Amino acid sequence: MAKKRGIFFILLLVMLSALGYSQELEPIDNDALVKFEQAGSVSDRFDIFFNTVNRYNTHSAYDWLDAVDRFIKNAEIGGDTISSRKYRLIKSQIYFDIGDYEKSVSAATRIYSEKHKLDLETNEVLLNLLDAIYARLELYDKQVEIRKQKRELGLKDKISFYDIYSNLGLHRQAMREYIQEKSNTIEDNDFFARAEYHNSIGKFLLLDKSTSTALTNFSKANGFINVYLNDMTEVKTESEIIRANILKGIIDGNIGKCYVQMGQYDKAIPYLETSISTIEENNIGRASDDVNENVLFLAECHLRMERLKVAKEYLDLDLELSKVSQIIKKNRLFAAYYDRLGDYENLSDYLKKNVRIQDSLEASESAIKRQQLASIISEENLEATRRKMNETTLAMEQTKSDMAAMDERSNLIFISLIFTLLGFAGLVFAYLKSIKNQRLIAEQKHIIENALIEKDSLLKEIHHRVKNNLQMVSSLLSLQTKNTRSKAAIEALEEGKSRVKAMALIHQKLYQNDDLSVIEMQGYIESLINSVQSVFMKGGHNINITIDAEGVELDIDRAIPFGLILNELVSNSFKYAFPEEKDNAKIYIHLRKNGDQGYFEYSDNGVGLPEDSEDRANSSMGIRLMNRLVNQLQSTLNIDKTTEGVRFWFNFK
Repeated sequence: MAKKRGIFFILLLVMLSALGYSQELEPIDNDALVKFEQAGSVSDRFDIFFNTVNRYNTHSAYDWLDAVDRFIKNAEIGGDTISSRKYRLIKSQIYFDIGDYEKSVSAATRIYSEKHKLDLETNEVLLNLLDAIYARLELYDKQVEIRKQKRELGLKDKISFYDIYSNLGLHRQAMREYIQEKSNTIEDNDFFARAEYHNSIGKFLLLDKSTSTALTNFSKANGFINVYLNDMTEVKTESEIIRANILKGIIDGNIGKCYVQMGQYDKAIPYLETSISTIEENNIGRASDDVNENVLFLAECHLRMERLKVAKEYLDLDLELSKVSQIIKKNRLFAAYYDRLGDYENLSDYLKKNVRIQDSLEASESAIKRQQLASIISEENLEATRRKMNETTLAMEQTKSDMAAMDERSNLIFISLIFTLLGFAGLVFAYLKSIKNQRLIAEQKHIIENALIEKDSLLKEIHHRVKNNLQMVSSLLSLQTKNTRSKAAIEALEEGKSRVKAMALIHQKLYQNDDLSVIEMQGYIESLINSVQSVFMKGGHNINITIDAEGVELDIDRAIPFGLILNELVSNSFKYAFPEEKDNAKIYIHLRKNGDQGYFEYSDNGVGLPEDSEDRANSSMGIRLMNRLVNQLQSTLNIDKTTEGVRFWFNFK
């Protein structure tokens, strides 16, 4: 009986899998262009075009251009300007899809000049297209204008700038604004939205060179998108399945890029190849920056692994590169290829190409970025001013209502007029006195603000000089190391140098911060990990490091002992915890602060502490140093031996 139930259960799973598979491979409508041409009105054709997911699956973009040109010509002959605008908007979208952004923006801006003649739906399509075009052309100030138009038409309640900040190189600020806007709007069971959320955070971190944390977020995104695609309880449309598959391909590509940055090229290649095939299968006939970037990363992997023929095949692909950064990278890879072949003539040609591109950019790039940032900041200030004006208007209306009620009550008794006049005279006197006081307060405020600015400048200069002095100490220790033959002395000097670097990093973070009183610990820990990795991970093991300290800030009195403690723990893990190659080597760092109370935990899954660790603790300088530093934090260091590795933790105030 039990055996029959087992067989039935297996058959049920097979049927459900087949059902899910058939849902995922739901056939795509291949007759979109035919339906477009046979539709009865321009509105129907407009909807068919923009609502068809893979409109270039059977008919190429150039077939669509020919058909749309015929409809434009017929509309202009018949004097139908409304239809002509809609067909020209479709034509602009086709140019965008094939990567011809110059023709796309030319057609779209012509329609934009007549936007007051368009209905709301057409306006929304036009503004969304212009927003995407300006992003590809890196015209971020024009993006701001388009988003302002969306708000004025009621298409958006609030203007967001996190993507523009990231494109201008401010990846951390972009991530903070994105988290603030999106984190509370995603439902727990919306797996697609959660995949998009973690993929976006991972992309910001990857661009900011925080590779290990970025990989953690991409892995979460990959898990959520797999759950979404395999969820058979929710019926999905063809558009939703294709959109999810494209996101799956983008996430795979981002994971591959992480491995490239970490130097693990053999792990990167399968992810990048899967990403390219998935995106191309679900984004037929359209240009894709993600595919172009993945091809360049694949070429870099094969170059690094000395597979020159394969790398050259990827570099020879006819990629429609729209970004200057992609063109520069392709030239750099060609130069590296010819360098390995010893073809110095071609090597020189590609290096000269990059020099010419960078020379032309350097003259104007800085000024353009400042102008675009000023445009974004002014728009944010305008938004804040508008809110304040609305609040002031409401307050004034409330005041007027209160004054009207007071007038009605005062009219009941005539004699109160005398007291009102006396009160008015008193108010005038108080008003004049208030103006005088306000002037005094404004002058004192100006003096205080100047003093605070001068104080901040002096403090930043002090932290900068302290950092420079500590770097000088580190350099002196390095010189001493070169002149020392004793292995024990060299190790002691290297440990001292590492501790000095940890303290110098604190002062560096302080003078780079706008707020000099605290240090943002997530970024500090990532920088400290990178510093320690640069010493111990050259040719060493690959260790997956998870950092959970987002949003935690500490003052300098706590940050310095904490940094030294973490420096000792990470250095010990790199030196002793993983003496042999280990596929799943992990380090976990957790830091939380709630009001006046804090909690720190550090663990690894290495070989753990030796049996005589308690005796060694009394003679180990590292353990004694950590105990003293934890005492400075008014706490006690706890050490737990786990089944695999070791765990250090303590509470602090």
